[in-house]
Amino acid sequence: QVQLVESGGGLVQPGGSLRLSCAVSGSIFSIYAMDWYRQAPGKERELVAHITSTGSPNYADSVKGRFTISRENAKRTVYLQMSSLKPEDTAVYYCKLNRNIGYWGKGTLVTVSS
Repeated sequence: QVQLVESGGGLVQPGGSLRLSCAVSGSIFSIYAMDWYRQAPGKERELVAHITSTGSPNYADSVKGRFTISRENAKRTVYLQMSSLKPEDTAVYYCKLNRNIGYWGKGTLVTVSS
């Protein structure tokens, strides 16, 4: 059974940083691309960052220069380093394994507020 578990969310002040982690089990990890999505209250889920199986990243314009996606294949884990956080980054953050139709975690809440 494929499982994705996100962690690292929490409350942070504007301008602060957080690092999210997503651990994958039950699947080969290294050959698949991975995504981070987020969903803010009342909004649709949006793609934040993508990393290919070989480690090439892509970002939404709204987070470019502030967020960094990376992966550690030996640990079957993908990370999202978030810096210079803004209140509009408040959302539930989900990771996705791009295998078949896609596998999702349950999300971790990030709240940016003073």
